[in-house]
Amino acid sequence: MPKTTFTREEIQSFAQLSPFELKDKFIQIAQAVQADKPGQKEKSIPQMLNAGRGNPNWVATGPREAFYALGYFALSESRRVWTADNLGGMPEKTGSGERFDTFVRQHPDLPGVELLQKCVEYAVERFGFDRDDFIHELTDCSVGDNYPVPDRMMKHAEQIVRGYVADEMFDHKPPAGNLSLFATEGGTAAMCYIFDSLMKNGILRKGDKIALMVPVFTPYVEIPELDTYEFDVTYVQASMFAEAGVREWRYPEEEVAKLADPAIKMVCLVNPSNPPSLALSQRVADQIKQIVATSNPNLLIVTDDVYGTFVDGFRSIAADLPRNTLLVYSYSKHYGCTGWRLGVIGLNDDNVIDELIAALPQTEKARLAKRYGTLTLEPEKIRFIDRLVADSRQVALNHTSGLSLPQQMMMALFSLFDMLEEGQAYKLRIRAIVRQRLELLLEGAEMKISDDPKRAGYYIELDLLAEAERVHGKDFADFLVKNYEPVDALFRLAEQTHVVLLNGGGFEGPEWSVRVSLANLDDLDYLKIGHHLRAIFNDYASEWKASKA
Repeated sequence: MPKTTFTREEIQSFAQLSPFELKDKFIQIAQAVQADKPGQKEKSIPQMLNAGRGNPNWVATGPREAFYALGYFALSESRRVWTADNLGGMPEKTGSGERFDTFVRQHPDLPGVELLQKCVEYAVERFGFDRDDFIHELTDCSVGDNYPVPDRMMKHAEQIVRGYVADEMFDHKPPAGNLSLFATEGGTAAMCYIFDSLMKNGILRKGDKIALMVPVFTPYVEIPELDTYEFDVTYVQASMFAEAGVREWRYPEEEVAKLADPAIKMVCLVNPSNPPSLALSQRVADQIKQIVATSNPNLLIVTDDVYGTFVDGFRSIAADLPRNTLLVYSYSKHYGCTGWRLGVIGLNDDNVIDELIAALPQTEKARLAKRYGTLTLEPEKIRFIDRLVADSRQVALNHTSGLSLPQQMMMALFSLFDMLEEGQAYKLRIRAIVRQRLELLLEGAEMKISDDPKRAGYYIELDLLAEAERVHGKDFADFLVKNYEPVDALFRLAEQTHVVLLNGGGFEGPEWSVRVSLANLDDLDYLKIGHHLRAIFNDYASEWKASKA
């Protein structure tokens, strides 16, 4: 294959973009190349394979069917109160449980009604709900005729999601104390709210020292650089190698030890990691626990655990350090529901943040009392988890805050589905999907990765420079560094093979690494991507050998 038509200077300029913006450039390149072949039959033009996005190509159909069945029952409840053309009333609570049973008996063939009934019965049994209260929350929320009350999260939905977190994020062994939850518009909103409220409450200040466990999801790299924050960032590098040329993507002890610096106020991690897609090892979790117990007791930990369900026996660091940790979780990847925008922030009621707020200087307390004074006569007693809610709506609109009620009910049904046999079977199926795709990618690319039982496999990060040294030696790796930009391979892939990948350097990973999403294409597409990646790699090797001739 020929080299890319882009100059090294052009590639250097584009490489400054965020990986997700650079991905759009690769898409433009791939599409432009396709458009330049109008004479070819459509079937003969290679299909663009965009493995840059993490949006899965599966959806969980069962809980969605249950949600739609709930909608039909909710409308019957509304029409029962007030019947007119296209007009109903607010569903009533009294007797709603009995009416739900009648509805189920009368509509046995309604898609989703059987699973909906299973979810209801399980929730009542496990959480001890009053049936009328629970059915009314489901019904009224699915209609969406009220503002969320409580605004942070609906009462039954919070208990259900807390149970889901205990099962899937804490491996059925939750820590002591109560976990309060704030339902958010996906993990994206959760991230924004956390950074904003920590600043608003004086826990973090502009220029403060924080740490990132890298590679990490790009926004965690980019947000601290904004002029709002300008944090002094320490990188904890996953720099270990399993063998020569094969990255382990694990954190050595000396890297984790950086967190012992009491000047570091917060550390952010994605667990399992993005892009390496590995769950945090117990060795590292134990080291962080020891650091918090000794050198840095007020260290705040933000853990983004969206991929936790893809690892057997996953246990979040929020279970080991509940007082120090803000847990972020999103339903988007597991259930194929990125468009639903379903996320939560979890914070143990006994936590370091509330203690830090209580210990602020009097001038800061006065400032915060003024900020939150319109909400209560005792603003100093507002917990941080509730300050997050108020701040998410500029405080003044706190009375209309909260995630939309239908979204909260979908979240509850996804959670209950997971607690049933059907949900556990679904979980095993989607794990098998990404692992099959990983095997096909590696088969095509002929590349070696470390064997790790904590691999989620939702993404894979491949270090092309390490692979170059493993296959052909350091001379070949040095040739690549001297003659090409680290993202050169991605330009070649887009231009020559219509394959779109992301640059690992944008995630604070090795500059010559690439991220492949294993979630959003058909299985055999990953075999093709692997072949294309190997072909590009072989082209570099041919150029290197020719340079020595």
